[in-house]
Parts: sequence; C-alpha cells; structure tokens
Amino acid sequence: MNSNKTHHREKIALLFFLLFLAMTGLMGRLIFLMIFQSEHYSAMAEDLHERERTIKAARGNIIDANGTVIATNRTVCTISVIHNQVKKPDEVVAVLSKELGIEEAEIRKKVEKYSSREIIKTNVDKALGDQIRTYHLAGVKVDEDYKRYYPYDTMASKVLGFTGGDNQGIIGLEVKYEQYLKGMNGKILTMSDAAGIEIENAAEDRIEPISGQTLQISLDVNIQKYCEQAAYQVMEKKGAKKVSIIVMNPKNGEIKAMVNVPEFNLNDPFTLNTNTEIPASAKEKQDLLNQMWRNPCINDTYEPGSTFKIITAAAGLESGVVKLDDHFSCPGFRVVEDRKIRCHKVGGHGSETFLQGMMNSCNPVLIDVGQRLGVDNYYKYFEQFGLKGKTGIDVPGEASTIMHRKQDMGLVELATVSFGQSFQITPLQLITTAASIVNGGNRITPHFGVKATTADGESSHTFTYPMKEGIVSAQTSETMRYILEEVVAEGSGKKAKLDGYRVGGKTATSEKLPRSLKKYISSFVGFAPANDPEVIALITIDEPQGIYYGGTIAAPVIADIFKNILPYMGIEPTEEKTVSTFRISG
Repeated sequence: MNSNKTHHREKIALLFFLLFLAMTGLMGRLIFLMIFQSEHYSAMAEDLHERERTIKAARGNIIDANGTVIATNRTVCTISVIHNQVKKPDEVVAVLSKELGIEEAEIRKKVEKYSSREIIKTNVDKALGDQIRTYHLAGVKVDEDYKRYYPYDTMASKVLGFTGGDNQGIIGLEVKYEQYLKGMNGKILTMSDAAGIEIENAAEDRIEPISGQTLQISLDVNIQKYCEQAAYQVMEKKGAKKVSIIVMNPKNGEIKAMVNVPEFNLNDPFTLNTNTEIPASAKEKQDLLNQMWRNPCINDTYEPGSTFKIITAAAGLESGVVKLDDHFSCPGFRVVEDRKIRCHKVGGHGSETFLQGMMNSCNPVLIDVGQRLGVDNYYKYFEQFGLKGKTGIDVPGEASTIMHRKQDMGLVELATVSFGQSFQITPLQLITTAASIVNGGNRITPHFGVKATTADGESSHTFTYPMKEGIVSAQTSETMRYILEEVVAEGSGKKAKLDGYRVGGKTATSEKLPRSLKKYISSFVGFAPANDPEVIALITIDEPQGIYYGGTIAAPVIADIFKNILPYMGIEPTEEKTVSTFRISG
C-alpha cells in the first residue's frame, strides 16, 4: 500500500517538474521575443498597417530630328476609395456618381467592398480631379497620373505607336524603346490602424518617381507632314486603297518620313478610322483595329515589279555578265521554256542597248540579264545585297522576304524574279537595298532611334546601327546612279524630272494577286542629287483607279516632294548634267 502511495507521489512530482520546464521555456521565449526580436515584429506590424499608393513616373517625351515634341504626357487623375476610411458612404457614392458620370450602383459596389483600395476611374481630367478634392471626402483618394498625348494626333501613327491604360507601349517606337521611355514609379506610404483608418499626424514616406528618358528620332516633322499631305492628295485623286511613302538618308539609313495613309488618331487609337459598320463581335473589331494599326511599309510584303530591276541590273554589272552598251532585241516578249513572258510595250522596243533597256523598263532585257547570271549567281547576289534577311529596322513586326527556295527556282522563276514578279518583299526592304546600291555599295540599317537623354539633360545613350561595306563595288554603284539618272532624264521616269536638280529613279507597275482581279500597285523610287545622293524616297500607291502606271502617277509625287524638301534640307539646285561627264566604261 505504502509502495503505491510513493509511486503516485513520484508521478505527481514528475508532472509538476515537466510543467515547470514548459513554463520556464515559454517565459524564456517570451522574454527573447520581447527584448531581442521586438524591432522585427514591430516592423511586421507596421507593414501590416502600412498602405502603399503608386506615384506614376512621367513617360519620356519623343522628339523629332529638330527637337519638336511629337509624344508627351498630360496630367490626369486616378480616383479610388479605401473602404475602411469612408465615413459617409452615401455622400461618396452621390458625389462620385455626379462628377464622374458613373451609375451609383457601380460606385456603391466598390465603396462597400472590403479591400485595401478600389479604383473608381482612371485618366480623369486634372481639373475634374481637383474639383473632387474640394469635397474633402474621407476615404476618397485623388492621385495624379499621366496619360500619353500626341500633339499631332494622326502624324506618323503607325510608326510612333501608342500606349495602353498603364502607359506601357503597345506598338511602334513606343514599345520598341519602352526601357528608355517608361521611367520608374514612386510610392506614397501611409500608416493606418488595425481597422484601416489612417493615423493622423503619422509620418508619410514618399519615394519620388524617376521620369523616363527623352527619345530623339530621325523623323522630321516638316518632311513627314509634307509627305502625308502628298499621300492623301494622290489617294483621293486616284481613289486608292492606301498610299505609303518612305524618305530616307541613303548614306546612314536615318528615316526622315514614313507615311501610311490612312493614318489613325493616336489620342483615340481604339476608334476605327474607316466608315465601316460597327462590328458584330469584339473579335471582329479587334481584327479591324489590328489592320488599322499595321504599318504597310514594314509589316506587309508586295511584288515590287520594275523597281526591282535595280537589283538585277546591279548584280549583272557587278558580275560582269552585262555592260551598258551590250545590245538586246525586244520583240515584245521572251519565251522561257514553255512560257511566253510579255513586255509592257506590246509591239516591243526593237534593238536597244542595256542602258536603253533600263530606261525603257524593258522586261525581255532584264530577263536576259537574269538568264546570263543563272540561278546560283542570282541567288548569291540576292543574299549579298541583304535581301534574304530583314533590314533590322527599330520598329517591331518587320516581315521577311518571300522568295522561291533555290532548289525550286527554275528558268521561268528566274525570269519573273529578274523583273520583280513571283516573289514579295517589303517597301522598306526595297528602298534600303536601292539606297545601298547607289550610296557607294554600303548596306545600311534603316532606323529612327538617334539617342536617349535623361531628364537632367545628360545624353545617356546614342544608338548605333550595323553597316556592311562593299555589297557592290564603287564603280558598279556609280554606273547604277548614271543609269537611274538617265531613266528620269529621258526614260520611263521622266515625270520625276526637277528643274535644277539631278534626280535618279525607277518606276514600277506591279499586278496584284490574283491576276484576274486586274488590280495594281504603282510605285516609284527616286534619289537626289544623282551624283551624290543625300535623300532617297519610295512611294507605293495601292489599287489606284483609272490610269495606274507608276511613271504616270507615282513619279510626279516624288518630284513634288523633292521640290519642297530639297531646299529645306539645304540641297541647292545645280545645272550640272550627268550625260556629258559620265564615261561609259567596258
């Protein structure tokens, strides 16, 4: 019996001992947390009751070659509510509904929602935001923000691109140079109690935003505006579907203008620029918007037609398979294997030299040059000139050349390619290659970006672009300039003549697919001064009505543009002629 009592006492003593150890451990832990970890848990508690609001960074401006601002910001406001801070919900709902033009039910839903912050409306005009502030509504926050603004509305819309609701670039240069333009957002940190009520007189932490950098581009507002005017005029006059114009410095690839009419309003980019009926579905509308935003100069390919004879001629001269005074015969067609391929002149040009064949834009002459080169050699120059790859322009979405595979290219395909049919390239690829052939033989990279500058005015980054030297020899380049000047002086490009200036160029009239529709693209590529090109331009007129020949309707537009922009660029007229000074060499 005594033994059982003793055993029971030992058990109780053990229990008390274990309890003592547990209590001692808990007390030790509590002392440790209170003394040694107090700062850590105080910070956690502070974080729990710290509210964070973003201060949007101002997006960097985009300026043209002369420093003219073409993309900037307007101050707007974001209106939001914090549920736990709202003292008079009915008044908040009534005021915000009245001022913002939003249904009371929609606002009430957000006011009564248990969340840290509910945004009522963004992009509110600053004057209206200031008006809402005057009500001093508890729990209503009016934070200043920025909305992208384009002073020229539609100008260069498909080049500049636009931003979304979060001020991030969506298309064009806005998205390409996002890392330079976007800046870094700041923060406002305020303290609130456990119920979410802001603590009066509590210190407010503020992390200031860093503005985005200013992007300078090569585009010139004056040249762009004049080209847009010329494009709209010819589109209206010829009832064309669309018109594109590119103006470039052929020596370094800087693009001075890129027009794609009809353009769209950058300040209202989600409104269609056509009179089409309202689409039945969101997908249909989005498809139409995507088409409206496309940049045909870069995103779309086409059969270039006779402007591509520049490439065939340069390859023929460079390889030595043809000379300026070589003689050809044009009966109005060429038979290649089982195909009869016609010249644009039904009766033919008769006997002519290679120079005359280029001046006449004679298909049989260029077919013969292509056949002399052969598939292997032609492909070699096609790649050497940079036509197989992309140009590398600093605008997203560039399309690639669509060309026959070498193993699938027979004599008929070679013949049609030689005068610019049965394959497709972008207008940008065509003008870039033409520029590289006439500038002395250096393959340039077309581009807009010049430099990015920080808000304090210090240049942070100058953009550089690759150049490949010697795609043709200096002699071949000089000969091509002479040929193309003669095309304008006495050949198919006569309507591009400009008194006092030496202009070179090449016309084209290409038939769209399917051929049965009898729809055309008329184009002309021209450069000046012909002996030392400072500017090169390309116009493409899509589906002109009535007379559609490139030499008749496209060449005069470039002449008119040159007439206005050459003096502006400081290129003075001269009476010097090429014919008497250029020596035709073997």
